[in-house]
Formats: sequence, C-alpha cells, structure tokens
Amino acid sequence: MKHLEVSEFLQNFNKELFESNLIDWFQDQKRDLPWRMDQDPYKIWVSEIMLQQTQVETVIPYFERFINKFPTPQDLANADEQEVLKAWEGLGYYSRARNLQSAVKEVSEKYEGKVPKTPELLSELKGVGPYTLGAILSIAYDMPEPAVDGNVMRVMSRVLSIEDDIAKQKTRKIFEAVLREIISSKDPSSFNQGLMELGALICKPKNPNCSICPVQKHCRAYHAGKQTQLPIKSKAKKQKTHAYYAVVLMNKDGEVYIEKRPNEGLLANLWQFPMINKSEIDFDYLSAWLEQTYPITTFGCKKLSPVKHVFSHVIWELEVYQFVVDVKEVEGVVGRFVSEQDLTAYPFPVSHQKIISQLSF
Repeated sequence: MKHLEVSEFLQNFNKELFESNLIDWFQDQKRDLPWRMDQDPYKIWVSEIMLQQTQVETVIPYFERFINKFPTPQDLANADEQEVLKAWEGLGYYSRARNLQSAVKEVSEKYEGKVPKTPELLSELKGVGPYTLGAILSIAYDMPEPAVDGNVMRVMSRVLSIEDDIAKQKTRKIFEAVLREIISSKDPSSFNQGLMELGALICKPKNPNCSICPVQKHCRAYHAGKQTQLPIKSKAKKQKTHAYYAVVLMNKDGEVYIEKRPNEGLLANLWQFPMINKSEIDFDYLSAWLEQTYPITTFGCKKLSPVKHVFSHVIWELEVYQFVVDVKEVEGVVGRFVSEQDLTAYPFPVSHQKIISQLSF
C-alpha cells in the first residue's frame, strides 16, 4: 500500500470532525453488552472470537455462560477440551474454541495468564489474526490499532467511497492503512467500537438508515447517492452439497451409539451418530453394511425427519434412520453406547442435536 493511495482516499477528509462525531454518537448510543462491563482483555478476546460470523444476540448468552464457567485464562487453559466444546455447542465454527483454548494455554504458560499487550506477541497466538489483535489492543489496552472486519469495511467503503472488492485480502490492507491514519489516538477503543456499532445498527448491508447516521456529512457514497451500491463484494464460490445417511443405533436398554469425529478437520473432536456417504452405498444394503462394520444385528428400522445444515463452504443433507440393535458395546471402533441422561454430557454439532431432539427413549 503506497502512502499516496492512502492520501488520495483521505484528501479533503476532516478526520478530526469525523472522529468527534463518531465517538460522541457511540458514547451516547452504545449497546449495553456484557463484554463492555470492563476492559478485561480476556473477556474482550473471548467475545471477539465468538462474534466472528455470529450475531451479537446469539453470542450474548453463550458469552455469559462461557465466562461463568471459565472466568479466567487459567480456568480455560486447565479445562478439558470436551468441556470447552460442550460450552461452545451450537455456536458453530468449533475450531474457534479449540484455537482459543490453545492460545490461552500459551498465555497461561508464557505470560502468567496475562494477555500480551504488544502486536508482536499477540499475533503469535493461535487464532489471533489482524482484526482480533486490533480489537484487543484498542479496546482493552487503548492502543491506536485498527480492527478491520466486514462491518468496518462496509462503513468505510461508503464514507470514503472505496470501490475495491472487499472479498479480496489486498483490499483489507487498504482499509487497515486508511484507518491507521485516522484512528483516534485519544480514544481508540470508542473509535473502533463506534465503527463496529455503526455497521451493526445503522450502516447495514441493505437499507442503511442514512437519515440518522452520525457521520452522514462525511459520507461520500451518501452524497453521491450510491450508498446501496457499496461495498463491492464478489460472490463466494457455490457451496457443495454432501448427502449422507445418519443412523441412530439404539439398543434394547434405550442406549444410543455415538462416535467421536477425528481430531482434525470439520467439527473436530465433536460427537455424532454414524454417517455414511450416500454415494458409497445404496439404502437396500445399509443394514448389511452396519452389521458388518460394527458388528451388530439390527431389528427393524424407522425413518426420522431429514436434517439439512449449511456450513460456510458445504451443505450437509442427512437422511436419518433409527435402528434397534442387540448389543451394549461395540468392539474395534471409536465409539460407545450411552444413555439418554449421559448423552447431554457430550458436545454435538447442531445437525446431530436436531437428530437427538427427534429421539424417543
């Protein structure tokens, strides 16, 4: 990013007045959110990780339960991973939880449980990218470090009429360079949070409420009548659909068989009911395949409601069946039979929680 390009974007831009208008509005209108009760860097870190690709309203109860369960970095560092995943259950993007715990362990071991306050040390922690780094340093430590997420890029693309594709990584660098020039040195916390809040409440993706925008006078897109045309964002690749049989194996004691997913990849270390790719086997041979794989004997089958789950990059379509089987243990595979009561102790992805909700024990 050449300094000339940044200067061109900021030509005739009154950054002092913009800062004042934005921060005054934020201080007056900011939402009462649990992670804003203090400047605890650990709580801010947890909240920012949870808020990635997740709505504030969804995050609030998860954040409160998580902090109640793991109130300090040491508590999270010492927790069993399955307990952490269970606390995260339903929030999605579970690699966030695993990376957070891994990074917090490093903080506990290297820095006596204190979250680093330098960009160099903070950026070395697992899962801490430029946005999370900027949010922690500015909100917790009052350092003028930009925090650029989708909300911020949308706001600033309209304010400065930046027409670069925000889906590209190089565009994020443009916004980081611009914001480094205009971020408040007096109150970087309110400045960054103000941009985020503005994007969440007023400068929305569709139908921005320009009539009550506190920085309307500074917005070039508004004055040009093109606020709904910005930001420019290329479409993501179409998601692939994967079709599976999901099978519930229930023995005559009312216990169901569950198995743990691999420790790497999608939904790592969560639990699930067996899934078989529909491209690998016809339904007519499903019972025989189950009896040979586990091995078990099946006594009848009933179809449950199908489940569809949309991830960011793939779609699961699950055709769900429940089988009655004759065993209490299955040898030679990674899994176990558990009772209805014990089932609640295991972390499951949302798709398999939907299956559990259909079961009659």
